Amino acid sequence: MIKHPLCKYTAFVALILIIPFVLKGSYLINVMVFVGINTMLAIALNLLLGYAGQISLGHAAFFGLGAYLSGVLTATHGMNPWLVMVAAAVGVGLLAFVIGFPILRLKGHYLAMATLGFGIIVYIVFNETVDITGGPSGLSGIPNLKLGPVAFDSDLKNYYLVWIVTLLVVLLAVNLADSRIGRSLRAIHDSEVAARVMGVNARLLKVQIFALSAVISSLAGSLYAHTMAFVAPASFGFNFSVELLTMVVIGGLGSIYGSFLGALLLTLLPEFLRFLHDYDIVFYGLLLMVMIMFMPGGLVRGIPALLRRMMTGRKKGETVDA
Repeated sequence: MIKHPLCKYTAFVALILIIPFVLKGSYLINVMVFVGINTMLAIALNLLLGYAGQISLGHAAFFGLGAYLSGVLTATHGMNPWLVMVAAAVGVGLLAFVIGFPILRLKGHYLAMATLGFGIIVYIVFNETVDITGGPSGLSGIPNLKLGPVAFDSDLKNYYLVWIVTLLVVLLAVNLADSRIGRSLRAIHDSEVAARVMGVNARLLKVQIFALSAVISSLAGSLYAHTMAFVAPASFGFNFSVELLTMVVIGGLGSIYGSFLGALLLTLLPEFLRFLHDYDIVFYGLLLMVMIMFMPGGLVRGIPALLRRMMTGRKKGETVDA
Protein backbone atom coordinates (compact mmCIF):
# COMPACT_ATOMS: atom_id res chain seq x y z
CA MET A 1 0.00 0.00 0.00
CA ILE A 2 1.28 3.48 -0.95
CA LYS A 3 1.81 5.52 2.21
CA HIS A 4 4.22 8.36 1.39
CA PRO A 5 2.24 11.56 0.50
CA LEU A 6 4.35 12.30 -2.59
CA CYS A 7 3.95 8.72 -3.84
CA LYS A 8 0.19 8.89 -3.33
CA TYR A 9 -0.04 12.17 -5.20
CA THR A 10 2.15 10.91 -8.06
CA ALA A 11 0.00 7.79 -8.39
CA PHE A 12 -3.15 9.94 -8.38
CA VAL A 13 -1.75 12.24 -11.11
CA ALA A 14 -0.81 9.19 -13.19
CA LEU A 15 -4.35 7.83 -12.83
CA ILE A 16 -5.88 11.11 -13.99
CA LEU A 17 -3.55 11.28 -17.01
CA ILE A 18 -4.36 7.71 -18.02
CA ILE A 19 -8.17 8.01 -17.80
CA PRO A 20 -8.71 9.79 -21.18
CA PHE A 21 -6.87 6.98 -22.97
CA VAL A 22 -9.01 4.32 -21.28
CA LEU A 23 -12.43 5.90 -21.66
CA LYS A 24 -14.09 5.70 -25.04
CA GLY A 25 -16.42 8.45 -26.21
CA SER A 26 -16.76 12.14 -25.41
CA TYR A 27 -19.73 11.54 -23.09
CA LEU A 28 -17.64 9.66 -20.52
CA ILE A 29 -14.90 12.30 -20.74
CA ASN A 30 -17.55 14.94 -20.08
CA VAL A 31 -18.72 13.01 -17.01
CA MET A 32 -15.14 12.98 -15.73
CA VAL A 33 -15.02 16.77 -16.17
CA PHE A 34 -17.89 16.98 -13.67
CA VAL A 35 -16.07 14.52 -11.40
CA GLY A 36 -13.14 16.96 -11.35
CA ILE A 37 -15.36 19.93 -10.48
CA ASN A 38 -17.15 17.93 -7.79
CA THR A 39 -13.82 16.76 -6.40
CA MET A 40 -12.79 20.39 -5.89
CA LEU A 41 -16.09 21.10 -4.12
CA ALA A 42 -15.84 17.98 -1.95
CA ILE A 43 -12.28 18.89 -0.93
CA ALA A 44 -13.43 22.42 -0.09
CA LEU A 45 -16.20 21.13 2.17
CA ASN A 46 -13.97 18.39 3.62
CA LEU A 47 -11.41 20.95 4.77
CA LEU A 48 -14.18 22.67 6.70
CA LEU A 49 -16.15 19.64 7.91
CA GLY A 50 -13.67 16.77 7.95
CA TYR A 51 -10.73 18.69 9.40
CA ALA A 52 -12.21 21.64 11.33
CA GLY A 53 -15.46 19.90 12.27
CA GLN A 54 -17.66 22.79 11.06
CA ILE A 55 -20.74 21.67 9.13
CA SER A 56 -22.04 23.69 6.18
CA LEU A 57 -25.25 23.22 4.21
CA GLY A 58 -24.72 26.29 2.06
CA HIS A 59 -21.59 25.56 0.07
CA ALA A 60 -23.58 25.39 -3.14
CA ALA A 61 -24.01 29.15 -2.70
CA PHE A 62 -20.26 29.80 -2.99
CA PHE A 63 -20.18 27.48 -6.01
CA GLY A 64 -23.04 29.44 -7.58
CA LEU A 65 -21.51 32.84 -6.81
CA GLY A 66 -18.32 31.87 -8.61
CA ALA A 67 -20.30 30.58 -11.58
CA TYR A 68 -22.58 33.60 -11.86
CA LEU A 69 -19.84 36.19 -11.33
CA SER A 70 -17.80 34.60 -14.11
CA GLY A 71 -20.86 34.16 -16.31
CA VAL A 72 -22.31 37.66 -15.94
CA LEU A 73 -19.03 39.57 -16.18
CA THR A 74 -17.82 37.68 -19.26
CA ALA A 75 -21.06 37.06 -21.18
CA THR A 76 -22.70 40.42 -20.46
CA HIS A 77 -19.75 42.77 -19.95
CA GLY A 78 -17.07 41.04 -22.06
CA MET A 79 -14.39 41.00 -19.38
CA ASN A 80 -11.33 38.73 -19.44
CA PRO A 81 -12.46 35.30 -18.11
CA TRP A 82 -9.17 34.52 -16.33
CA LEU A 83 -9.14 37.86 -14.51
CA VAL A 84 -12.80 37.47 -13.63
CA MET A 85 -12.16 33.98 -12.27
CA VAL A 86 -9.46 35.29 -9.92
CA ALA A 87 -11.52 38.35 -8.94
CA ALA A 88 -14.58 36.17 -8.26
CA ALA A 89 -12.54 33.82 -6.03
CA VAL A 90 -11.12 36.76 -4.07
CA GLY A 91 -14.57 38.39 -3.75
CA VAL A 92 -16.28 35.21 -2.62
CA GLY A 93 -13.43 34.51 -0.19
CA LEU A 94 -13.80 37.98 1.34
CA LEU A 95 -17.56 37.51 1.64
CA ALA A 96 -17.03 34.18 3.40
CA PHE A 97 -14.46 35.78 5.70
CA VAL A 98 -16.90 38.56 6.68
CA ILE A 99 -19.94 36.33 7.28
CA GLY A 100 -17.75 33.64 8.84
CA PHE A 101 -17.18 35.58 12.06
CA PRO A 102 -20.85 35.67 13.14
CA ILE A 103 -21.85 32.33 11.57
CA LEU A 104 -18.98 30.29 13.01
CA ARG A 105 -19.81 31.43 16.53
CA LEU A 106 -22.64 28.90 16.26
CA LYS A 107 -22.23 25.18 16.77
CA GLY A 108 -23.95 21.96 15.73
CA HIS A 109 -27.38 22.20 14.14
CA TYR A 110 -27.46 25.98 14.72
CA LEU A 111 -24.43 26.33 12.43
CA ALA A 112 -26.03 24.01 9.88
CA MET A 113 -29.22 26.10 9.86
CA ALA A 114 -27.28 29.38 9.53
CA THR A 115 -25.31 28.14 6.50
CA LEU A 116 -28.51 26.69 5.05
CA GLY A 117 -30.15 30.11 5.42
CA PHE A 118 -27.26 31.77 3.60
CA GLY A 119 -27.54 29.26 0.77
CA ILE A 120 -31.29 29.86 0.43
CA ILE A 121 -30.80 33.65 0.34
CA VAL A 122 -28.23 33.36 -2.46
CA TYR A 123 -30.47 30.94 -4.37
CA ILE A 124 -33.39 33.40 -4.16
CA VAL A 125 -31.16 36.22 -5.41
CA PHE A 126 -30.16 34.10 -8.43
CA ASN A 127 -33.84 33.50 -9.19
CA GLU A 128 -35.16 37.01 -8.65
CA THR A 129 -32.50 39.18 -10.31
CA VAL A 130 -33.80 38.35 -13.77
CA ASP A 131 -32.17 41.34 -15.50
CA ILE A 132 -28.72 40.24 -14.32
CA THR A 133 -28.77 36.45 -13.94
CA GLY A 134 -31.59 35.54 -16.31
CA GLY A 135 -33.68 34.30 -13.40
CA PRO A 136 -35.00 30.72 -13.46
CA SER A 137 -34.31 30.49 -17.20
CA GLY A 138 -30.59 30.82 -16.56
CA LEU A 139 -27.74 32.67 -18.25
CA SER A 140 -26.36 31.53 -21.60
CA GLY A 141 -23.64 32.70 -23.97
CA ILE A 142 -20.81 32.27 -21.47
CA PRO A 143 -17.56 32.03 -23.46
CA ASN A 144 -15.16 29.12 -23.26
CA LEU A 145 -11.79 29.80 -21.68
CA LYS A 146 -8.82 30.47 -23.96
CA LEU A 147 -5.10 30.28 -23.33
CA GLY A 148 -3.39 32.09 -26.20
CA PRO A 149 -4.50 30.40 -29.42
CA VAL A 150 -5.87 27.36 -27.57
CA ALA A 151 -9.61 27.45 -26.90
CA PHE A 152 -11.02 25.00 -24.37
CA ASP A 153 -14.00 24.13 -26.54
CA SER A 154 -14.03 20.32 -26.45
CA ASP A 155 -14.63 17.70 -23.78
CA LEU A 156 -11.01 16.50 -23.86
CA LYS A 157 -9.57 20.02 -23.55
CA ASN A 158 -11.99 20.82 -20.73
CA TYR A 159 -10.97 17.58 -19.02
CA TYR A 160 -7.33 18.60 -18.88
CA LEU A 161 -8.17 22.18 -17.90
CA VAL A 162 -10.44 21.15 -15.02
CA TRP A 163 -8.17 18.39 -13.78
CA ILE A 164 -5.02 20.55 -13.84
CA VAL A 165 -6.79 22.98 -11.51
CA THR A 166 -8.19 20.08 -9.45
CA LEU A 167 -4.74 18.49 -9.05
CA LEU A 168 -3.38 21.84 -7.84
CA VAL A 169 -6.22 22.01 -5.30
CA VAL A 170 -5.45 18.43 -4.20
CA LEU A 171 -1.77 19.33 -3.76
CA LEU A 172 -2.70 22.42 -1.74
CA ALA A 173 -5.11 20.46 0.46
CA VAL A 174 -2.66 17.58 1.07
CA ASN A 175 0.10 19.98 2.10
CA LEU A 176 -2.31 21.96 4.26
CA ALA A 177 -3.53 18.81 6.00
CA ASP A 178 0.06 17.76 6.81
CA SER A 179 1.08 21.20 8.06
CA ARG A 180 0.84 22.88 11.45
CA ILE A 181 -2.45 24.45 10.31
CA GLY A 182 -3.83 21.01 9.51
CA ARG A 183 -2.89 19.73 12.96
CA SER A 184 -4.52 22.79 14.52
CA LEU A 185 -7.70 22.14 12.53
CA ARG A 186 -7.81 18.53 13.72
CA ALA A 187 -7.31 19.76 17.29
CA ILE A 188 -10.31 22.09 16.87
CA HIS A 189 -12.31 19.17 15.47
CA ASP A 190 -11.49 16.98 18.48
CA SER A 191 -11.94 19.66 21.15
CA GLU A 192 -12.08 23.39 20.50
CA VAL A 193 -11.57 24.15 24.21
CA ALA A 194 -8.42 22.00 24.36
CA ALA A 195 -7.14 23.61 21.16
CA ARG A 196 -7.60 27.08 22.66
CA VAL A 197 -5.74 26.01 25.80
CA MET A 198 -2.85 24.85 23.61
CA GLY A 199 -2.62 28.32 22.04
CA VAL A 200 -4.65 27.81 18.84
CA ASN A 201 -6.66 30.86 17.75
CA ALA A 202 -9.66 28.67 17.00
CA ARG A 203 -12.07 31.43 16.01
CA LEU A 204 -9.75 33.02 13.44
CA LEU A 205 -8.59 29.67 12.06
CA LYS A 206 -12.17 28.49 11.54
CA VAL A 207 -12.99 31.68 9.63
CA GLN A 208 -9.84 31.37 7.53
CA ILE A 209 -10.57 27.77 6.52
CA PHE A 210 -14.18 28.79 5.81
CA ALA A 211 -12.88 31.51 3.47
CA LEU A 212 -10.40 29.13 1.78
CA SER A 213 -13.19 26.62 1.30
CA ALA A 214 -15.29 29.35 -0.35
CA VAL A 215 -12.41 30.35 -2.65
CA ILE A 216 -12.00 26.76 -3.90
CA SER A 217 -15.77 26.48 -4.40
CA SER A 218 -15.79 29.73 -6.37
CA LEU A 219 -12.99 28.46 -8.65
CA ALA A 220 -15.00 25.30 -9.26
CA GLY A 221 -18.05 27.46 -10.08
CA SER A 222 -16.10 29.55 -12.60
CA LEU A 223 -14.79 26.43 -14.32
CA TYR A 224 -18.32 25.02 -14.38
CA ALA A 225 -19.69 28.18 -16.02
CA HIS A 226 -17.04 28.32 -18.75
CA THR A 227 -17.23 24.58 -19.37
CA MET A 228 -21.02 24.46 -19.65
CA ALA A 229 -21.41 27.93 -21.23
CA PHE A 230 -24.69 28.10 -19.29
CA VAL A 231 -25.71 28.42 -15.65
CA ALA A 232 -29.12 28.24 -13.93
CA PRO A 233 -30.15 28.57 -10.26
CA ALA A 234 -31.34 24.95 -10.09
CA SER A 235 -27.69 23.78 -10.11
CA PHE A 236 -26.91 25.66 -6.89
CA GLY A 237 -29.82 24.84 -4.60
CA PHE A 238 -30.22 22.97 -1.33
CA ASN A 239 -30.25 19.58 -3.05
CA PHE A 240 -26.74 20.11 -4.36
CA SER A 241 -25.50 21.12 -0.90
CA VAL A 242 -26.85 17.79 0.38
CA GLU A 243 -25.07 15.99 -2.47
CA LEU A 244 -21.79 17.67 -1.52
CA LEU A 245 -22.23 16.65 2.11
CA THR A 246 -22.96 13.09 0.97
CA MET A 247 -19.80 13.06 -1.20
CA VAL A 248 -17.64 14.05 1.76
CA VAL A 249 -19.16 11.54 4.20
CA ILE A 250 -19.18 8.66 1.72
CA GLY A 251 -15.62 9.36 0.54
CA GLY A 252 -14.30 9.78 4.08
CA LEU A 253 -14.23 12.70 6.50
CA GLY A 254 -10.72 14.12 6.87
CA SER A 255 -9.43 12.44 3.70
CA ILE A 256 -8.47 14.42 0.59
CA TYR A 257 -8.43 11.37 -1.68
CA GLY A 258 -11.66 10.21 -0.09
CA SER A 259 -13.21 13.40 -1.48
CA PHE A 260 -12.33 12.14 -4.96
CA LEU A 261 -13.93 8.75 -4.29
CA GLY A 262 -17.09 10.39 -2.98
CA ALA A 263 -17.25 12.79 -5.93
CA LEU A 264 -16.68 9.93 -8.39
CA LEU A 265 -19.44 7.80 -6.90
CA LEU A 266 -21.99 10.61 -6.50
CA THR A 267 -21.31 11.95 -10.00
CA LEU A 268 -21.74 8.54 -11.62
CA LEU A 269 -24.78 7.49 -9.55
CA PRO A 270 -27.25 9.98 -11.12
CA GLU A 271 -26.54 8.37 -14.48
CA PHE A 272 -28.07 5.17 -13.06
CA LEU A 273 -30.81 6.87 -11.01
CA ARG A 274 -32.59 8.84 -13.72
CA PHE A 275 -35.68 6.67 -13.21
CA LEU A 276 -36.07 8.12 -9.68
CA HIS A 277 -36.60 11.65 -11.07
CA ASP A 278 -37.18 13.99 -8.10
CA TYR A 279 -36.70 11.24 -5.50
CA ASP A 280 -32.95 10.92 -5.97
CA ILE A 281 -32.43 13.09 -2.88
CA VAL A 282 -34.20 10.39 -0.84
CA PHE A 283 -31.72 7.83 -2.16
CA TYR A 284 -28.80 10.07 -1.18
CA GLY A 285 -30.22 10.35 2.34
CA LEU A 286 -30.57 6.58 2.65
CA LEU A 287 -27.06 6.08 1.28
CA LEU A 288 -25.73 8.56 3.82
CA MET A 289 -27.45 6.71 6.67
CA VAL A 290 -26.13 3.33 5.53
CA MET A 291 -22.57 4.65 5.22
CA ILE A 292 -22.64 6.23 8.67
CA MET A 293 -23.99 3.03 10.22
CA PHE A 294 -21.82 0.43 8.50
CA MET A 295 -18.81 2.33 7.10
CA PRO A 296 -18.36 5.48 9.23
CA GLY A 297 -14.82 6.03 7.99
CA GLY A 298 -16.04 6.32 4.40
CA LEU A 299 -14.88 4.44 1.33
CA VAL A 300 -11.24 5.46 1.71
CA ARG A 301 -11.02 3.67 5.08
CA GLY A 302 -13.86 1.17 4.74
CA ILE A 303 -12.62 -0.56 1.58
CA PRO A 304 -9.10 -1.35 2.98
CA ALA A 305 -10.69 -2.52 6.25
CA LEU A 306 -13.06 -4.79 4.32
CA LEU A 307 -10.18 -6.22 2.29
CA ARG A 308 -8.19 -6.86 5.48
CA ARG A 309 -11.15 -8.72 7.02
CA MET A 310 -11.54 -10.80 3.88
CA MET A 311 -7.84 -11.68 3.82
CA THR A 312 -7.85 -12.48 7.54
CA GLY A 313 -10.87 -14.75 7.10
CA ARG A 314 -9.24 -16.49 4.15
CA LYS A 315 -6.03 -17.11 6.11
CA LYS A 316 -8.00 -18.54 9.01
CA GLY A 317 -9.82 -20.86 6.63
CA GLU A 318 -6.54 -22.03 5.13
CA THR A 319 -5.18 -22.68 8.63
CA VAL A 320 -8.22 -24.79 9.55
CA ASP A 321 -7.91 -26.81 6.32
CA ALA A 322 -4.26 -27.40 7.00
